[in-house]
Amino acid sequence: MKQAIWFAAAAGLMFGTVAAQARTKLAALPQRESVDIRMDNPTFTLIEEERILTLRKGLNQVDFAWQSVSIDPDSIRLTPLDHPDGVRILNVSFPPGEAALVWEIASDGDWAERVRISYLLGQIDRLTAYKAVADKDETKLDLTAYLIVRNFSGEPFASARIRLDADSVFERDLADGQTRQLLWMQTRALPVKKVWTWDSALQPWDPEQLERQNIGIPVRYRLVNEKAAGLGQAALWPGKVRLFQDDGHDSTIFLGEDNLSFLPVGEKAELYIGDSRDIVVTQRKMKEEQINIRRNRKEQIVLFDMDEILTAKIENFKDSPAVLTLIERIPGQWEMKSCSLPYVRKDAETLEFEIALPARNGDKPAVVQLEMHYQRKNVRP
Repeated sequence: MKQAIWFAAAAGLMFGTVAAQARTKLAALPQRESVDIRMDNPTFTLIEEERILTLRKGLNQVDFAWQSVSIDPDSIRLTPLDHPDGVRILNVSFPPGEAALVWEIASDGDWAERVRISYLLGQIDRLTAYKAVADKDETKLDLTAYLIVRNFSGEPFASARIRLDADSVFERDLADGQTRQLLWMQTRALPVKKVWTWDSALQPWDPEQLERQNIGIPVRYRLVNEKAAGLGQAALWPGKVRLFQDDGHDSTIFLGEDNLSFLPVGEKAELYIGDSRDIVVTQRKMKEEQINIRRNRKEQIVLFDMDEILTAKIENFKDSPAVLTLIERIPGQWEMKSCSLPYVRKDAETLEFEIALPARNGDKPAVVQLEMHYQRKNVRP
């Protein structure tokens, strides 16, 4: 396939009037000695190629042209590798109306110089796809990651080193218009925790009033990117995760799909697998009273505090223990007076409770009660 990037040189000993000379174009194309396709940046793809460039002592013109490819001209760099002190780039010019540039290079000798040319290339990208298979007990997960490389740049690459990060390098041909799927990572028996999440801003407070609707609590697998779990070598890139579960009969059940966000080392992620009615949360506002009322000269209320009591009843109808993440939101400025369960303040308005629920006792569900007494400050009518 004909390449869309041309690379040529015009060299000589007498280039004192290079600026006044017509630009020289040659048909010879120094072949790539090697090429790296760096995909460690989620937004840009950096191409680094090495070529052998014939330079004569004195001044040389090097022509780099491209056609039907999306190269960022400001990103193009040339670096001499064999004689970094003897080869100097004096200037670069962009011929008007052309997808090209010309380097003017001074060389201290007649050399076949190995150079590195780097540039940002568009329409070549990568996706990350994951397959996760949970065991029957839903305590461990086999996680497989695939790197999907798509080349619609208009430029073919032979024997390219595709780099996702410092430790993930694949050497493959990558033709123009080709899509490749590469096995990137495989982890067996990754520990996971099945968690239920109830968010007061998203879920109904009294599910009994919505009995005819299919109201459930979202269920997720929680995993941690750490060495103790069999990961922790590098960050996990964003991508779609297809989730399955071993059914105990040499087959799997499809649980669903979720999107994994960028996961740095040491951080946790949760993968959604569906909704469950095995845990029920019923929440009510037991008290909501204005206190510390402030009035203006016309006796109009301009500011007050709100004294509030909120209760939540959490019931576990499962035969096994469970972990519920309960999220409460208190808007504005507030002060907690008392709370029956420990919580973590995630931000100014968000409280997160990690509630361990015991298994049910016979036909009776296990019950955990939450009561919060707090005051919201400086509320305007």
